[in-house]
Amino acid sequence: MDTKLAGKRIFITEDDSLNRVVYTMILKSSGAILEFDRWGRETINRLHTFNPDLIILDLMLRGDSGYHLFQEIKRLPQFANVPIVAISASDPSLSLPKCQELGFSGFIAKPIEEDLLVDHLLRLINGEQVWYVGERYGGELINRSDQQANE
Repeated sequence: MDTKLAGKRIFITEDDSLNRVVYTMILKSSGAILEFDRWGRETINRLHTFNPDLIILDLMLRGDSGYHLFQEIKRLPQFANVPIVAISASDPSLSLPKCQELGFSGFIAKPIEEDLLVDHLLRLINGEQVWYVGERYGGELINRSDQQANE
């Protein structure tokens, strides 16, 4: 059993039940402690009691958006240094730049790639940024400093 995430507390806001099952299978087998909110309505309250090392937000939630939820979380001082990553099926050419502009720590495109997810999340927990457009879009891992140098 891979224990790269042993004891790491990961909070996930995800409305799709299949994706919640995938997260549970991958991350619990790596030793992570998980807490979920399905719609984003209870995320703030649950974060206060869970004290996460990392927050994963789906961007397309029923009745809300991950962008709005991100802004709400970042207004709270106790979560200012907690990395937040968007994991979404939305088009990375639109979503990734918006996530960078708002101050997310990363973006990972769905579908979730099991063989990469744990390493990406560990990098985020360790203070790195991860911008991954996924296999569907060419599998490119974008280095933000390289991207800014080319602008």
